[in-house]
Amino acid sequence: MAEREIPEQYLEGYARILAEVSATGRRLTREEIASRRALGEQAADAGYGLRRLVSAHLAATRTAWPAAAASADGVLAAVQQAVDAFAEGFERAQRQAVRQEEAARREFIDDLLYGRSDLGRLAERAERFGLRLAHAHAVAVAQGPVAYDEGDPVPRQVERALISRFGDRSTLLTTKDGRLLCVAPGHQDEVLTHFAKQAHAATDGGRVAIGRPQPGPGGVVHSYEEALNTLELAERLNLEDPVLRAADLLVYPVLARDRQAMAELVLATLGPLTTARGGPQPLLDTLTAYFDSGCVAAEAARRLTLSVRALTYRLERIHKLTGANPADPAHRYMLQTAVIGARLLDWPAQEL
Repeated sequence: MAEREIPEQYLEGYARILAEVSATGRRLTREEIASRRALGEQAADAGYGLRRLVSAHLAATRTAWPAAAASADGVLAAVQQAVDAFAEGFERAQRQAVRQEEAARREFIDDLLYGRSDLGRLAERAERFGLRLAHAHAVAVAQGPVAYDEGDPVPRQVERALISRFGDRSTLLTTKDGRLLCVAPGHQDEVLTHFAKQAHAATDGGRVAIGRPQPGPGGVVHSYEEALNTLELAERLNLEDPVLRAADLLVYPVLARDRQAMAELVLATLGPLTTARGGPQPLLDTLTAYFDSGCVAAEAARRLTLSVRALTYRLERIHKLTGANPADPAHRYMLQTAVIGARLLDWPAQEL
C-alpha cells in the first residue's frame, strides 16, 4: 500500500517563518512555536508517521531555503526549533492517545470481569481487544507474593512468553486487583496451561487457578469468579498444588454451600476430639494427612514426621473418641467429609 502524502496543512506558515528568520536573524516566537506544536498534535491525530512528517519538513526546508540568507546557522536553528516543537506536539498527542486507550481497555476489563455492562454492547467492545464473546472462554488467575500492575516486568515477561509460543490466539492478558489474568477461548486449554506454567515461574512460585470454560458474553465473568473461588479454597484448605483447576474441586463448593449442615456434621463427628489432651488440632492434622496420603499409614506418618506406630496410636485414639474408625470404609467417608468441612470452616480456630 502506498504511503499517504503529507498534506500542506501540516506545513502551514513554515516557509514564511524561514523567510522572516533569514531576514531578521530572530528566533521563533512563542506563538509560532505553539502553532508548530498544534500542527504536530493534529498530524498525530490524523495517523501520520513522525518520520515522514520530519522528512516533509526537511523537503520543505530545501524548497523554501531563502536565497539571500545571511546565515545558514540561523536558518538551521529555526528549522531545529520548528521541527522540535512539531515533534513535541506529535508526541504529546500520542501520549494522550495511549492514555485514552489504556483507560478504555481498563474500563472494558472491569466491565468484562464484573458483568456491569450491557452484554450486547460488551460483546461489540470485546472484538476491539481480540475477543469473540459469542464463544466459550476460560480464565486463569495467578497470584504471587506481591501485587502486579500491567506495566510491571512480571506481566510483560509472561505476555512475551505466550506471544512467542502462540502468537495472537485471541487471548487477553491483564491484571486485576494485583493478580495476573489470562482470558482465552475455551477450546484452547494449551494457552491457559502455558500461562499457568509461565506465571508460576515468573511470580516465584505463585499459585494459579483455572476456571472452567463458560459460554456467552457472561462466560468470562463466571469463569473468573470460579478461578477466584478456587484460589480462596486452596488457601483455606492449604492445598499445595501450584496449578489448580476449578473442575477438579467442584466437590468443595458443594460441601460449603450449606454451611449450617456442614457445621453440624463437623461438631457431631469431630467434636469429641476437643476432649483429647493437647486439644483437637493434632488429631485433626493426623486425619488430614491420613486422607491426603490415600489412607496409607506409612506415607501419612512421613508427612507428619511420626513413626508408623505413633500414627497408628493416634488413629486408634480418634476411633475411641469419635466412635468412627478411619481405617473402616464404612466410616471413612463421613470422617473425611467432616475433615474437609473443618478445613473449609476453619474449625477449631473458629467456633461453629
